[in-house]
Amino acid sequence: MAEEKEGTIVADDVRLAELGYKSEFRREFSMIETIAFSFSIMAVIPGIASTLSISLPAGGHVGLVWGWFIPCWFVMCVAASMAELASSMPTSAGLYYFSAKMAPPQYSALAGWITGWANITGQVTLVCSIDYTLSQMITTGIAVGTDGAVNLGAGPTYGILLSMLFMHGCICSAATKVLARLNLFYAFVTCKSGPPFLSAVDTDISPVGVTAGAIIALLVCSGENRVSTKTAFTMYENHTGWENEGWAFLLAFTVPMWTFTGYDSAAHISEEISGAARAAPVAILVSVASVGSLGWILCIAVSFAVASVPTIINSELSLPMGQVLLDVVGKQGMLAIWCLIISVQFLCGAAQGVDASRVIFAFARDNALPGSRWWKKVNPHTQTPVNAVWLVMFLAAICGLLGFSSTALTSLAGASVIGMYTSYATPIFLRMTSGRDKLIPGPFSLGRWYLPIGSIACAWVTFIVVLLCFPMTNAANSQNMNYAVVIIMAVFVFAAAWWVISARTWFVGPLPNVEDEGSLASTEKLE
Repeated sequence: MAEEKEGTIVADDVRLAELGYKSEFRREFSMIETIAFSFSIMAVIPGIASTLSISLPAGGHVGLVWGWFIPCWFVMCVAASMAELASSMPTSAGLYYFSAKMAPPQYSALAGWITGWANITGQVTLVCSIDYTLSQMITTGIAVGTDGAVNLGAGPTYGILLSMLFMHGCICSAATKVLARLNLFYAFVTCKSGPPFLSAVDTDISPVGVTAGAIIALLVCSGENRVSTKTAFTMYENHTGWENEGWAFLLAFTVPMWTFTGYDSAAHISEEISGAARAAPVAILVSVASVGSLGWILCIAVSFAVASVPTIINSELSLPMGQVLLDVVGKQGMLAIWCLIISVQFLCGAAQGVDASRVIFAFARDNALPGSRWWKKVNPHTQTPVNAVWLVMFLAAICGLLGFSSTALTSLAGASVIGMYTSYATPIFLRMTSGRDKLIPGPFSLGRWYLPIGSIACAWVTFIVVLLCFPMTNAANSQNMNYAVVIIMAVFVFAAAWWVISARTWFVGPLPNVEDEGSLASTEKLE
């Protein structure tokens, strides 16, 4: 087994050299650990628990159930197209590298520049949004635990956010082996845990763990207050402020799209994976399919448990899901489940911090960031990009200032989705156009299906980017406007200005750092 693993690692390093990079990390992630890593970033129950304030106003029960179900199929098209690229080119540069290699030679650098900056924007705001919702979960738990005597406002919530970012910075600076084991622990918590008060239910053997425990609790304990099947699946309510009912329902798509971000993490840690060309695409597809299925079942369970949408929306708790659980299972049961949800979200933030730091490292490795010489350094003791980790946490802390507005989550979620999915769609579009004859298929390939699947993926991303630029209400002001547009435009203006003024004269895209010309020979096939 040891010899087989060693042979796999050697093959991985050879392939990486063919792509133009030398191996700088230890390959400590196995396939199962890679799947757990991707799955951890798209944490199911925290993602839904922290976004009821978006899905319930945008359609009530219909927005909650069908607002999740519909986007899942389109996201699978995006994931499948990305998995094919990750299998062909397993490098930490990921999407940025894919775009540069699939673009026409004269636009290679520009394609990489656009994709890289879009992905960094999405990665950083995703770290912030995860830790911001984690902070809200903590304040919600405090409010319930004190019977409403302590309701922390925006200032204390921001303080908690800073502490979470600091803790995640310390974790993400650890060695790769520690990070890999942490994600196995996450998988254990997710798959083997159940709320203590459900001791009669054998959740210890459940394959979906915390999520299964919450689903069972919501369906069983809601009792006579559980709504009818017709209501759970077809009751529509519009509390957004938009008069057009169809448009209001579309805003519910924000929830699954925010949850379905970060599965490209398997590509970004591919230089730390054993058997990356196989493990990375499998992790992308399995994690997306699993999250989609589990998420829909959980949405259905929540829909059955919500007796009154207006009551839940108007709850004084930071997160309405806390009110749902409080109404259904009582204070002790709610706090038991809530602690597990907080634990899952904390590990989710750690995984996303690792992902974002690897993107920063890869982009800086090609000298594409201000101060690249600092951010591309690998710590000699942990063999991880520690400087890049703390840059991510610092930028996320700045984005966290949006927590003082009433639409912080909507803005952060929108910015992360727009940034991430723009970086997803760019290489997919280039794969279908200028790169259709350039791709050297890896172990996973879509074959002739790449064109229809890729076309659906790009059309969906175009639609969702436009959708998420709009506010949740048509009477927007400085407090409730969608600040995602501000974040995206700020980065776009900076990146565009830097490109025009300077970068276009020296930035050449992915910069090989191996000297062996023979190992670069196959790279030329992708040029």
